[in-house]
Amino acid sequence: MAESTAERVATALEAARGLLPDVVDLTIQLAQIPAPTGVEGERSRFVARWLRERGFTDVWEDTLGDLTVRVPGTGPGEAVLIAAHLDTVFPAGTDLTVRRSESRLHGPGVGDNSLGVATMLLLPELLDRIEVRPAVDVVLALTVGEEGLGNLRGMRSVFETHQGIGAAIALEGHNLGRVTHMAVGSRRLKIVVTGPGGHSWGAFGQPSAIHVLAKIVAELDALPLTESPKTTLNVGLIEGGVSVNTIAPAASCVVDLRSTDEAALARLVGRVDGIVRAAARGGVSTESIVLGDRPAGTVARRSRIVQIATEALRSLGHDAVFDASSTDANIPISLGIPAICLGITNGENAHREDEYIDIPPVAAGMTQLLVTTLNLADDLAAASSATLGTR
Repeated sequence: MAESTAERVATALEAARGLLPDVVDLTIQLAQIPAPTGVEGERSRFVARWLRERGFTDVWEDTLGDLTVRVPGTGPGEAVLIAAHLDTVFPAGTDLTVRRSESRLHGPGVGDNSLGVATMLLLPELLDRIEVRPAVDVVLALTVGEEGLGNLRGMRSVFETHQGIGAAIALEGHNLGRVTHMAVGSRRLKIVVTGPGGHSWGAFGQPSAIHVLAKIVAELDALPLTESPKTTLNVGLIEGGVSVNTIAPAASCVVDLRSTDEAALARLVGRVDGIVRAAARGGVSTESIVLGDRPAGTVARRSRIVQIATEALRSLGHDAVFDASSTDANIPISLGIPAICLGITNGENAHREDEYIDIPPVAAGMTQLLVTTLNLADDLAAASSATLGTR
C-alpha cells in the first residue's frame, strides 16, 4: 500500500534535516563559482564533475552547457523532469564571497539559484536515505540561459532533446510556499530609429532620431493595457545622440512586454510594431528587433500537479501561494506539459549583492520537492498502467 502524503512528509522531513549541512555546503560552493548568463561554463563543469564523482556515469551535456542525469524509477511511464538554472544575474568580476551567520547565508546568487541547484543535486541522496524509489524515472536538468536575455535557451534545448516527459518542476531557492502555475510570457524588443542627422543650427528642420523615438515612447505609454490577463509594458533603456548641438542620427530603446496570456501578448506586440512602422517617414527609418521571446501559458489551479504540490505544502504546515512568474517552467507549460515552479526557503534581496536566504526552512523545501516528485511519479505510473490496460 502506497504511503499517504502526510506519511511521506514525516519520513522525508527527518531525512532532509539530516542532509541540511550538505545542502548548505554545496550551496556555498556553487554560489562562489561565477555563472553570468551566457558564461555558465565554469559552474557547469563543476556540477558535471560533482555528479560523476558520485557515480552518475550517464551525464548528458549539450553545447550550451546544459546537463541532465536520469534517476531510474521502478516502472514504465513518462518521466518527471526537475530543472534548476545554473546562471545568475551578476556580471564577471562581482565579489561572490558567501558569508554565513547563525541561520542565514548571505551572498550574490545564494538563493537564485545556487540553493535550487544544490537541493536538486542532493535529491537522489535524500531518496536513498528514506529508501524509496520513484515510480517512474526522474530527470534532473541543470539549465543555462534562464535569467535576463538568456531567453530560456537551456530549457528549450532540454525539451528539444529529451522526449517522454510527463510533468516538470522548475526549482528556485527563494519563496518557499509558492506554486507558480502561470507562465509570464515576454517579448523584449529593441526599437531603433535612424535619420539624416546634422548640425542643430545649420541643419535645423532635419528630423531627429531622438525626437522621433520620444514620440514613439509616448505612444507606447498611452497604449491601454488589461489587468486580466495582466499585461505590462516597460521602456527600460534609452540611448542615442552625438552631442548637445547635433541632430541625432540614431536612437534606440529596449522595451519589455509581458502577459500571462499568449494571445494578449501577441496583440500588444502587434500594436507596438504598428506604432514603430508608422513613425518611419520623412527620411527616418525605424526597426523593431526581437531580443527575447518567452512563451506565456497557464496550468489550471485544479490540475493534478498543482493539487499535489499544494497537498505537500499543507502537510508541512504551509499555505500555498499561487502566482505567476517567468521561469524555466514557461517552456513545458507552452508545450502543454503540466509544470510548476517551486521555492525552497525564505529570503530577500534576490538579484542584489546583499541577497540572503534562511537556512532552517530549507529542510521543509527539500521535503515538499521530494514528496511532490514522488506523488507526481505515482500519477504518471498509474496513467501508464491505465494506457497499457486498454491496449
